[in-house]
Amino acid sequence: MHGDRVLVEVTNIRDAGRAEGRILRPVDRAHATVVGIFHHGSRHSYVTPMDQKISQQIVIPQGMEYPEKPSLVVGRRSLANTQGGDVGAEANRKDTERARRFSRPTNDQRPTTVSSKHRVLGEEAARPKDWSDLENVVVDVEITDWPTATQGPRGRVVEILGYADDFGVDVEIIIRKHHLPHRFPAEVLQEAEEAEPTISSVETRKRRDFRDLPIVTIDGETARDFDDAVLVRRLQNGNFELQVHIADVAHYVTPDSALDQEARLRGTSVYFPDRAVPMLPLELSTDICSLRPQVDRLVMSCLMEIDNRGEIAGYEICPGIIRSAERMTYTAVNAVLEGDESQRKRYAALVESFELMRELALILNRKRERRGSIDFDLPEPVIEFDEFGLMQSITRSERNIAHRLIEEFMLSANECVAGYLEGKGIPSLYRIHEIPDAKRVYDFEVIAATFGYSLGVGALPIQRMQFKTDRRASYGAGKRPRQVEIPKEVHITPRMYQKLTEKIAGKPEERILSFLMLRSLKQARYSEENLGHFALAATSYTHFTSPIRRYPDLIVHRILKEVLRDRAEQHDGEVPVGVKPGGHDPSASLMASPRHTDSASPWSKRRERKSIQTLTGPIPLEELHAIAEESSQSERLAVDAERELMEWKKVKFMQERVGEDFDGLVISVTKYGVFVELTDMFVEGLVPLDTLTDDRYMYHENTREIIGQRTRKTFRMGQRVRVIVDRIDPVEKKIQFALFEEPRPKTRRKQRRN
Repeated sequence: MHGDRVLVEVTNIRDAGRAEGRILRPVDRAHATVVGIFHHGSRHSYVTPMDQKISQQIVIPQGMEYPEKPSLVVGRRSLANTQGGDVGAEANRKDTERARRFSRPTNDQRPTTVSSKHRVLGEEAARPKDWSDLENVVVDVEITDWPTATQGPRGRVVEILGYADDFGVDVEIIIRKHHLPHRFPAEVLQEAEEAEPTISSVETRKRRDFRDLPIVTIDGETARDFDDAVLVRRLQNGNFELQVHIADVAHYVTPDSALDQEARLRGTSVYFPDRAVPMLPLELSTDICSLRPQVDRLVMSCLMEIDNRGEIAGYEICPGIIRSAERMTYTAVNAVLEGDESQRKRYAALVESFELMRELALILNRKRERRGSIDFDLPEPVIEFDEFGLMQSITRSERNIAHRLIEEFMLSANECVAGYLEGKGIPSLYRIHEIPDAKRVYDFEVIAATFGYSLGVGALPIQRMQFKTDRRASYGAGKRPRQVEIPKEVHITPRMYQKLTEKIAGKPEERILSFLMLRSLKQARYSEENLGHFALAATSYTHFTSPIRRYPDLIVHRILKEVLRDRAEQHDGEVPVGVKPGGHDPSASLMASPRHTDSASPWSKRRERKSIQTLTGPIPLEELHAIAEESSQSERLAVDAERELMEWKKVKFMQERVGEDFDGLVISVTKYGVFVELTDMFVEGLVPLDTLTDDRYMYHENTREIIGQRTRKTFRMGQRVRVIVDRIDPVEKKIQFALFEEPRPKTRRKQRRN
C-alpha cells in the first residue's frame, strides 16, 4: 500500500538509467488504519479510502461492519458514555513505543476517555446513535489482512465517524488520515489528574519571586494555554530590562513518566481552524501549567539587559514564580498602542509598560535587519465561523504591533538560552535552518530574472555531467550522450534575501516573488548539532518558549534545569542563576562597553566559528538525535494535516460560489494550465490549458509562460486575471477556474446603399 517501506530486488537497469525491480517483502507498514467511506456490496461490504493515494478498496468481512465497542462513534452523546477499555489489545505498549513513533499507526489501541475534552479541544457535532445503515458513512478501518498478489486488503471497522458533510467530521477524518494520536491513555490522564497544583514553601524558596511585578500574557482571543509572560522596564543606565517568563512544564512532566512518553509521541499540539489536538492533557495545558491571571505559577525566567542598539549586554536565567497581572490579547494591546481611549483607560496601569514594549520591539527588529534576518510578511488565511459553526468567510490574518513585539521578545529569549547552553558545551536541541540548496537558488534566479530581479549571487557555476549508461548507449550510435546540468555550491547569505525583499516591497510582484523565495529555502528542523538559523541570521537558536505545545521546548527546559542545578554560575540564596559573562544588574550598567552578539555565522566566508568542546550533558547525544528526528517528523505531520484541512474547508466554502467571478493572481504556470490564487480569499485553483479556446496556447518552458500562437496573448506568473469558479471536485478537493471575459457589445453592420 502507499507509503509502505519495502525491500526491492533490482532486476534490470535500462539505457536511460532507470532501474526495474520486484518487491520482495514489506519492511514497515505506513497505515495500520485507513479512513474511508463504507459501502454495501452484493458479495461483501467494502470501504473506499479517502486518501486518493491508496487505490485498493478494503474488504469488510461479514460481522466486522461495526466497532466492538458501541461507544466508538464520534460525537458528544457517544463519548459521554465511554467507560475506558481498549479498542484492541494493548500488550507491551512500552516495548513497541519506539516503533509506533516512526510508523505512526492510528488504530489508537489505547484506553478511550471518559470525556472528549481529553481527546480534542473544541466543539463537536452530536451524531445519531442509530447506524443501522452505514452506506456512505465515513469509518475508520483497522487492516487485519494486508494485500497480496491475489487478494486485496481486508479489515474491520473500529470507529464510525459520520457523514463527510456533517459538521466536525472533516477534522475527525484528517486526524485519522494523518495518524495523529488523539486519545490519552488512562495512565497519562491519571498522572495529569494527580499533578499537585499547590506550590509548596520549599519550592518557593528555590525560585526567584516575581509575583509583585506587572507581568502580563499576550495571546490571541481564542487561546486557552498561556505559556509565556513578559515585562519591560527601563534601567537606570538607560538600557532596557526584558523579562520573559515561560511555564515550567518540566516541573510536572518528569523524564520517562507516562506524561513524558505521550508528549514525546505527539511531539506537538495540532491546531485546526475550530479545534485543537493538545500535546498535554487539559489539566496541565490549560490549568496547572498555563500562566493564568492572578494565579501563582512556576516558570523558567530569562532576564535580559538590552542596549539602545538591541544588543544583549547581559542576561540571567533562573527558575521563578510569577502571578500574571492581566491576560491581554493582541487586539487589546494594539488598541492601547494605537491610542484607543477606552482601552487605555481600562489598562491605565500597564500603558507605560506597553509603550516600552513597542519601543524595545522596534529596536530588536532593527537589530535583526542589520544582521540580515529575513522577514517574509506573507498573509495567512483565517476562516471565520458564525455562531452555528458554519463558515462565513476566508480573510487575511492580522499581524499588528502586538504580534511583532511578542515575536521579537521570544526570539531574544530563544537565542539567549541557545547561546548559554552552547557556551557551556552542554549537548542540547537546536532549531536549525540550513543554507538553501544550489539547485533551488538556481531555479529561483531563473524565475526572478523574468521579473528583472536577482539575489545578487552572480554567475551560478554549473557542472555538466554524463551518465555512464548514456555514454555506453551512444557508442556506435552516431549521437552524443545526454548532458545533465547540476548547479555547484554557491555562496548565499540571508542578507541577499533580505535586500531582495526590500526591493520588491509594495510592488505588484511582491506576493509571487516572496512565495517563491520562501520555497527556495529549506525547512527548519530540530537537531542536536548547531548549524545556525539561516532565515533569522542567528548563529545559535533553539525553541524554549512553548513547552506546553512543543516537546523540544520541554527537553530544552529539562536540560537547562539540570545545568542550573549542577553548574550555575551563581546562587541567589537557594536560587541557581545562569549568567552571561558580565552578570546582570537591573540597577546599573553591566559593562563599560556592551558586548555585541555579532559572532561568526555558519554561512560567513570571511570568518570561521570557534569550535566549542562538548561536555557530558543530562541527555546523551544519541537520545537527543532521536528526539530531534521524531519532533521534526511530528511537526511536518501536523503542518500537513493543518494545511489539508484548510484546503478542504476552502473547497467546501467555494462550493456555494460556483459561477461567481473573482480577481486573482497567477502564481504558477505549467504545461497543463495556469494556477490562480484569488486575491481576497487565498483560494487556489487551476485554469486548464484546454479551457483557453480563443487561441492555440503553448507552454514555453524557458520563460515559464503560456503564449497564444495567433494572438500572442501571454500568461505569466504575477499577472492579474479575473476568473470564474467553474467546477469543484469534492473528492480530490480541487477547484477549477475559467477565465472571465466581459461580453462584447454587439455592433450592427452598416447596410450598403444601392
